[in-house]
Amino acid sequence: MNNNTEKSKTIIHLDMDAFYPSVEVLDNPELRGNPVIVGGSSNRGVVSSASYEARKYGVHSAQPIAQALKLCPEGIFLPVRMARYKELSNKIFEIFHRFTPLVEPLSIDEAFLDITGTERLLGDPVFVAKKLKKTILAETGLTVSAGVAPSKFIAKIASDMDKPDGLTVVLPNEVTEFLDPLPVSKMWGAGKVTIEKLSRYNIKTFLDLRKFPIEILERSFGKNGLRMHFLAMGIDDRSVETEHETKSVGHEETFLEDIMDIETSEKHLLALAMKTAERMRHNHLKGKTITLKVKYSDFTQVTRSVTLDEYSDDGMVIYSTVLKLLKKTETGRRPVRLLGVSVSGLSVDGLSSQLSLFSGNEKKEKSENLNKAIDSLHDKFGKKSVIPGRLLSD
Repeated sequence: MNNNTEKSKTIIHLDMDAFYPSVEVLDNPELRGNPVIVGGSSNRGVVSSASYEARKYGVHSAQPIAQALKLCPEGIFLPVRMARYKELSNKIFEIFHRFTPLVEPLSIDEAFLDITGTERLLGDPVFVAKKLKKTILAETGLTVSAGVAPSKFIAKIASDMDKPDGLTVVLPNEVTEFLDPLPVSKMWGAGKVTIEKLSRYNIKTFLDLRKFPIEILERSFGKNGLRMHFLAMGIDDRSVETEHETKSVGHEETFLEDIMDIETSEKHLLALAMKTAERMRHNHLKGKTITLKVKYSDFTQVTRSVTLDEYSDDGMVIYSTVLKLLKKTETGRRPVRLLGVSVSGLSVDGLSSQLSLFSGNEKKEKSENLNKAIDSLHDKFGKKSVIPGRLLSD
């Protein structure tokens, strides 16, 4: 019944080209043509993004910096400058919103735009995509690749077809022809395990997937099997969602040198808990589920979580909780390279939880007033104006 409506959709997926390295080149033109790798200048941590010149050496995002150094020793390694990237990202998204209010951010440098039914106002979809690309280049100096298609799934694949500075258009009657020869590894959301399992059925392309018996897909992959079948046919009825509910708030830190003792870990966790709590208060959020993340020196990772009885945005509550969770890890017995603290189960100021008359409200009120005072001092005089005594240098 809704087929005609779905066929009339026009979605544009816009993906900035090697965003972090491109910003670095924009700010320092002498870097142009060089393999630029953003993610840190030491051999700790991971690659955040790599220029196309660096990608030719096999460097890619989420790769350990040490490995990137081996693959591309002549690479120019730069630290992440998130404030600068966000500044340009805000400008880019402001341009997106000039064309349509239906903008769904996927990350700092990519988004879906729904321009369905805007032909009379903006022009045909290809003209709109070209205008977007031209405007972004003129106002930021950066290039963006675009995919225009009748669904989010096809648009995202299309934007990756002709990078950098590409534009790929897939009309509704061309969807099958576009998808059939492509490898199933292009399928958004399909991980390595899924691709390997499909390969065991000799499913290499979307054509193979489209023609494979649905009952076997469902038996092997459950509901995901049916979803993959529909995607292989180009059927994707998801709408562009303009708002995403915040699922969690947190902070994490990767250390230049592995932490060997539990006392140092506790000190870092105090700082992370305080940062997380202050960020929650600034966003008028409280949460109930507190999670500790620990990554050991061999890159194995564990998480430990607990759900509180009441919502909280208090740093000391978060800190005391993660200390208990820390005891359930091997911190102090194994070298630690990363620690993280996050809070989920969020509510706006904990409105879904009414305070009990006998739950120690006086103490809680004092803590809240203290937190408000500290936040106010931080806003006026900076983050270092008031810090817990344990975080002062020895």
